[in-house]
Amino acid sequence: MGNCWGDPSAATYSSDAGDKRPPSLSEKWNNNDRSRQDALPRKKVGDGGNSTQNGALKNGGGSGGCRGGVEDEKKAPLPAPNPKALLPNLKMFTFAELKSATRNFRPDTVLGEGGFGRVFKGWVEEGTYKPSRVGVGIPVAVKKSSPDSAQGLQEWQAEVKFLGKYSHPNLVRLIGYCWEDAQFLLVYEYMQQGSLEDHLFKKGADPLPWGIRMKIAIGAARGLAFLHTSEKSVIYRDFKASNILLDSEFNAKLSDFGLAKLGPTDGNTHVSTRIMGTYGYAAPEYIATGHLYINSDVYGFGVVLLELLTGLQALDSKRPSSQHNLLEWAKPSLSEKRKLKKIVDPRLNNEYPLKAAARAAELILKCLESDQRKRPPMEHVLATLEIINTIKSKPKEARPRSEDLTTRASDARSPSHDRHRRRQHHHHHPHRSPMHHREGREGGLSSMRSL
Repeated sequence: MGNCWGDPSAATYSSDAGDKRPPSLSEKWNNNDRSRQDALPRKKVGDGGNSTQNGALKNGGGSGGCRGGVEDEKKAPLPAPNPKALLPNLKMFTFAELKSATRNFRPDTVLGEGGFGRVFKGWVEEGTYKPSRVGVGIPVAVKKSSPDSAQGLQEWQAEVKFLGKYSHPNLVRLIGYCWEDAQFLLVYEYMQQGSLEDHLFKKGADPLPWGIRMKIAIGAARGLAFLHTSEKSVIYRDFKASNILLDSEFNAKLSDFGLAKLGPTDGNTHVSTRIMGTYGYAAPEYIATGHLYINSDVYGFGVVLLELLTGLQALDSKRPSSQHNLLEWAKPSLSEKRKLKKIVDPRLNNEYPLKAAARAAELILKCLESDQRKRPPMEHVLATLEIINTIKSKPKEARPRSEDLTTRASDARSPSHDRHRRRQHHHHHPHRSPMHHREGREGGLSSMRSL
């Protein structure tokens, strides 16, 4: 269970609130696992609450640096899940059914692996959700926890609690669950295009066009805005590219609610909790104090929006030392168009509206404000993104060939006019038609320069 599923460059941390020090960039994080992530991303740390079982992550400790203290837990009987968390609108699978759906959890059905356990691809009948043969019915993603992990149990309960209650087009759909003895599993809709992390950072992946990037950002923002404005506001707490899943049409859906927390109540501004999440995406006030605000999610959104803009991951030790931390390197360039063009993902081949990129950069800076009170609420972030998405590149005018210009010019003139043009040429007064004049002034400029 040592490898983090698909996140080679982001160190996770789990710390008691009294430990104010996040892992330093010099500490090593796992680079070994680039597993197939075409369904659900991994959960690296769970919601430990006030339990001391899941001790602090020490210098990337634990197996693979993914989960603090869990690997050192002594095997002991696990407490039974809270029956109140099991909602009637979810299907209750038997372990035998999921074993059949995944062909006995065969290794070649593994989609990925994380702190929670492994995720397998399975097949079930549409409507009844009974196990079916490969290619028959609908595919599902089955998340199977490690049987001796109390942390996995807590994440399982959190997933059932939140995804069993909340339904939205931009939240991944939880179909059902299984709880038998020490076995607890979750069954989700299968997401054909995998995670945003795969498309942005996986070697050999086709680059995402600007329009698709904006579509993903808007979908993810809708999901967060829904959580924040629901009757009991929910703080997602683990917003990052690996937790944004994509369907066949690149619609974004938030997944992995193992760290989600209900927002503050009774007039409180924040929730005090253990510091858990992924370094590089967590808000500075949360890392420093353990105080979790609704706008702590907005900071994580700003980080992911910067990743969409640059095509670079928040933390990457393989980059030059000055660029290890994307935010520190890119922030000075976000407020100036000339510098901005140098950090925009070169795989876009300049096929994006510079004005839209500049507006996105402004939004990123607002989301990354160090004072959480200055960050815009997600509803405002969403509204701004929708406006940015309406900004289109100005079409590039193709410069007509010289012979076409000559033909069109001569066709539009009488023979006497043509003789007059030749006399002008003899006296070295080059003639330009109105079209030629306009082309010389505008047509040669790309859409990037004209914005």
